[in-house]
Amino acid sequence: MTAILRLESVDQRFGGLHALKNVSFEVEEGEILGVIGPNGAGKSTLFDAIVGVVPPVSGHVWFRGEDLIGQKVHHVVSRGVAKTSQTVQVFTEMTVLDNVAVASLGKHKRLHDARDAARHELEFWGLAAHANTQAQDITLAQRSTLELARAVTLEPAVLLIDEVMAGLNEVEVDTMLNRLTSANAERNITLLVIEHNMRALMKISHRILALDYGEVIALDRPETVSTDPRVVEAYLGVAE
Repeated sequence: MTAILRLESVDQRFGGLHALKNVSFEVEEGEILGVIGPNGAGKSTLFDAIVGVVPPVSGHVWFRGEDLIGQKVHHVVSRGVAKTSQTVQVFTEMTVLDNVAVASLGKHKRLHDARDAARHELEFWGLAAHANTQAQDITLAQRSTLELARAVTLEPAVLLIDEVMAGLNEVEVDTMLNRLTSANAERNITLLVIEHNMRALMKISHRILALDYGEVIALDRPETVSTDPRVVEAYLGVAE
């Protein structure tokens, strides 16, 4: 398979904090890459560096051969790389439909076309019945799904998903897993997924990237990473 995204020696610092340390890895086109690590490991910082929310102090982020470093966030998104927020952020006083339509205006100049695209997106994500409901009146699971629908309507080739399953119950998590795998397979979207629900992440990921103190400590198949001594030590404080 071909690498669609490649990070090369990415470093990030905040004052005296070395948040990312020489991070290098490749993501294959069509892959679901799970990203794990203890709190403070640098996972969200990594995503912010990739899309340019907080550009790294050094290194390169190559997307289909183009270096994204130094580009504005909206340019990165227009080229095909988008991300969700770590905490769900929707326009609570707007309808579910218009939440997605606003994002769809990035691809469609006319509001009518944007709303048509938004309706199609809501169908895909199982939110069509709530199209005219204000976003503040839907459940947490539905708001999480809405944020994904809004991101996917931008037609990204790569989508970075930051803890979209946080706070969901077991049934809601399974529903979300099905939707993510469908987006990956049917929409051909490469996914990088940060998630603390290890059962869920191991279930859908082709490979797992493990971070600790800003460094890559493992990158392999889920069954291999889950028994890696450095990963066990990072999570439990003691290696088996």
